Amino acid sequence: MTVITHLARPFPGQKPGTSGLRKKVQVFQQPGYAETFIQSVFDAIGVEAGSTLVIGGDGRFHNRTVIQQAIRIAAANGYGRVLVGQGGIVSTPAASHVIRKYRASGGLILSASHNPGGPEGDFGIKYNIANGGPAPEAVTEAIYARTQVINRWLAEDSADIDLDAIDVSQVGAMTVEVIDSVADYAALMESVFDFAAIRRAVDAGMTMAFDAMSAVTGPYAVEILERRLGFAPGTVRNGEPLEDFGGHHPDPNLVHAHQLHALMMGPDAPDFGAASDGDGDRNLIIGRGRFVTPSDSLAVLAANAHLAPGYAAGIKGIARSMPTSAAADRVAEALGVPCFETPTGWKFFGTLLDAGKATICGEESAGTGSDHVREKDGLWAVLLWLNVLSVRGQSVDAIVREHWSRFGRNYYARHDYEAIDSAAANALIAEVTAALPALPGRRIGALVVAAADSFSYTDPVDGSTSANQGLRVMFEGGSRVVFRLSGTGTEGATLRVYLEAYEPAGGALDRETGDALSALVAAAEAIAGIVRHTGRAAPDVVT
Repeated sequence: MTVITHLARPFPGQKPGTSGLRKKVQVFQQPGYAETFIQSVFDAIGVEAGSTLVIGGDGRFHNRTVIQQAIRIAAANGYGRVLVGQGGIVSTPAASHVIRKYRASGGLILSASHNPGGPEGDFGIKYNIANGGPAPEAVTEAIYARTQVINRWLAEDSADIDLDAIDVSQVGAMTVEVIDSVADYAALMESVFDFAAIRRAVDAGMTMAFDAMSAVTGPYAVEILERRLGFAPGTVRNGEPLEDFGGHHPDPNLVHAHQLHALMMGPDAPDFGAASDGDGDRNLIIGRGRFVTPSDSLAVLAANAHLAPGYAAGIKGIARSMPTSAAADRVAEALGVPCFETPTGWKFFGTLLDAGKATICGEESAGTGSDHVREKDGLWAVLLWLNVLSVRGQSVDAIVREHWSRFGRNYYARHDYEAIDSAAANALIAEVTAALPALPGRRIGALVVAAADSFSYTDPVDGSTSANQGLRVMFEGGSRVVFRLSGTGTEGATLRVYLEAYEPAGGALDRETGDALSALVAAAEAIAGIVRHTGRAAPDVVT
């Protein structure tokens, strides 16, 4: 076999976001588009000869094509071994574990997470570093710089390998191993959680429903929930990964997982309901008659983590993204551990986890995880909930209510305005930014602004600084509104407005969320002029 040098030209707009490069499938299907980006990754990081690379994705359309090319490019660039998931499938948290377990130098994760799939859908490529976590900004900036000047990509002249058979083959001088990432990940989960306690609860009659959303988590959930924990066959719904996710949007929120929500709010609800997203790193938690917000879930799990064997010695700290509610802060204070407020993006948790400063991390966008890997992990959150439920012998609703009675309740919602005109979105953010200095002391209805700023973060471990990470307006009493443009979409801009109203313990803890947040919705409109800027009278998605 021989290495072929393919002449190339830079493609505009190949700047990785918080979760890699995401574009429409048609963009990635352009000749040389994926290849030049992958080559740019290898050029930017400087491949150490003979090192190991992990490759896998969420099974969406175009996954197999890009994986075959990535294998050939890796061989041409000096890798000694590639580990690829069977069928080309590896969930994002499982990829992090595989990188760490096999001491790989990094990995390519082919996913657009919770974005839709299929020929008309989205695709993405993300590079994770040797600790198993997303590449930090210094690396993604180097990758982007390389994409702007690249003029060639290298590939071994070889045939496709069989991705479906667990086997070892050669591509040039490089070994390619197709591995069972499901078995690796399931063994890790069994080392962290009390599977025996969960099995006893299942034997005693505990029931659940898990919606894999026709995405990557299906095989992992079937293996762990049905085969190892003993839940009934069919507990995992939509468990076969499909290239188009069955035509559905694989985002585990109340809009796209409405069937699960309807089941859990109905008369025939099982004890516990959960879902995960396209690449397996997000989660939805619903008890019988009780939806648990991601912010509340983070706080409850942090408060109860000691019930799982992997955290029996206690946690070292909690980290949350800035838009996530402050519910976890109160748990950290009670436990006597630090709580870190970071920008959005799991990579910001990586240094804290590596330094042993944090154990449990979470984002309001349904991502929760711990130091067992360096990614958020949907099934991990589900299993920790199952561990807590099994040990405490209470319902989800009872556990959440008891938590509120101790710490108070952070009523919380996120309003997403999707695919809006980018210029209009930028104008809105610029206008609010300019108004920030004059906001403190301003009264808006019954609310009084206590402080307002553009969030900036200095990493306590490496000293790096990230500015302009979202606009915060804090009100007296602990409530707040946050405005932020998201980088996870592939068209236009997504404006996210985060609303949080704090009610102390002993207060009104059973209000409807919409009612509790109504004053903040009005305040957000008064401050930002969302209707005026976007023409949208209501958000596209409320979570």
